[in-house]
Amino acid sequence: MNSDLKDKVVLVTGASGGIGSAVARRFAEEGARLVLHYRRNLAAAEAMRRELATVESLVVQADLTKEADVSRLFRRALRKFGSVDTLIVNAGWWESRDVPLQSMSLRQWNATQNGVLTSAFLSLREFFRVVAKQRRGNAVLISSTSGVFGEAGHADYSSAKSAMAYGLTRSLKNEIARLAPHTAKYCGGRVNCVCPGWTVVPRTASKLRERKNVARVVATMALPQIARPDDMAHAVVFLSSDTLARHITGQTIVIAGGMEGRRLWEASEIDFAAV
Repeated sequence: MNSDLKDKVVLVTGASGGIGSAVARRFAEEGARLVLHYRRNLAAAEAMRRELATVESLVVQADLTKEADVSRLFRRALRKFGSVDTLIVNAGWWESRDVPLQSMSLRQWNATQNGVLTSAFLSLREFFRVVAKQRRGNAVLISSTSGVFGEAGHADYSSAKSAMAYGLTRSLKNEIARLAPHTAKYCGGRVNCVCPGWTVVPRTASKLRERKNVARVVATMALPQIARPDDMAHAVVFLSSDTLARHITGQTIVIAGGMEGRRLWEASEIDFAAV
């Protein structure tokens, strides 16, 4: 199928990460021009730019929790390409340690909200300003199954990702449709969200090397396998295509093998006499 993404300008935040890099590769295969954002890992971002040498790309550093940095990111993208057709809100931060709410510091809570939700807000706000001028554009937010099912020890992250997956996505699909209205020749502006489940990326690789962890994770899935970054990337590219996904907006798609939730108790923890 023809995605009609050739020469479209796609800005991917967190493009040096596991899912972000897969997303960038798949857009490059479609012939899109890319703005590759990174925060700290310049080497990985530059390596990605060299790998994707068949398409035009621009590498830009920014701290997405800072208004000035986000503004500069979009200014550089517009200076290079003249437009931004699609924004992929992929960058985010989380505390990998399990921290129950009663032990969580306000500093951690605020850092997670800033790294996940505020960064998404600032990126989308700047993008919507661009959309208002060019009268077209779409966005895909990368949330998490943590925001759908919750996750003990990560209430900060789950709360921020849930806000992205539901309140933000469903509010903005109405707002962007007025900034980039439907016409006879254009489907209208769209906003959708993808929620990855457990995915093999550098951040989770160590946990997923242990068989007991894999068994615990896949026990919640109809399709008992761990996702790969391309599973997310293919969905993101589809949703970004005004040809393939022209009538899809405000949707939150969970890509997690049919996960219905996480198992809360191991057999050894259950008092079967009381069940």
